[in-house]
Amino acid sequence: MEVQHSANVKPMINASNGHVEEVVRQAHEELRQLLLQRAEVMRRIGTIKQTIAGLANLFGESVLNDDLLELIDRKTSGRQPGFTKACRMVLMDANRALSARDVCDRIQQKSPPMLARHKDPMASVTTVLNRLVAYGEAQAVSLDNGRRAWQWIADTGSESIKLPVA
Repeated sequence: MEVQHSANVKPMINASNGHVEEVVRQAHEELRQLLLQRAEVMRRIGTIKQTIAGLANLFGESVLNDDLLELIDRKTSGRQPGFTKACRMVLMDANRALSARDVCDRIQQKSPPMLARHKDPMASVTTVLNRLVAYGEAQAVSLDNGRRAWQWIADTGSESIKLPVA
């Protein structure tokens, strides 16, 4: 005997069940909260990396150990960093909003093979930049010429790093 499946088959569990609806509601709320937390953590990581990189620029990379150099992406680990990570680092290192073209150019300078793997690098970069906006890590802005650009959202919370005053 052959059982036929149809798109109109109804699930055996009644979705109008109050318990199921409550579980879905709770899961939705927890997911929303976790995504907000992830965005905050990524902003904080970016801010700390920018601070460490700034200190290394001022005092020389000798103040950083190998582990820290790798964590702030200044030491080559032997493996190619991911495309999203490369876009993220370009935005973090920039002191202004960047267009997708600017991001492409900077990735091209640092790691030409990375862009070579993409059929349409501008489209790939734009997709990643928009994803970083959705993650809450970057924001899209409009440049004076009306073109779209992106900038890293630095952590501006009260728990930012305080440097000792000399």
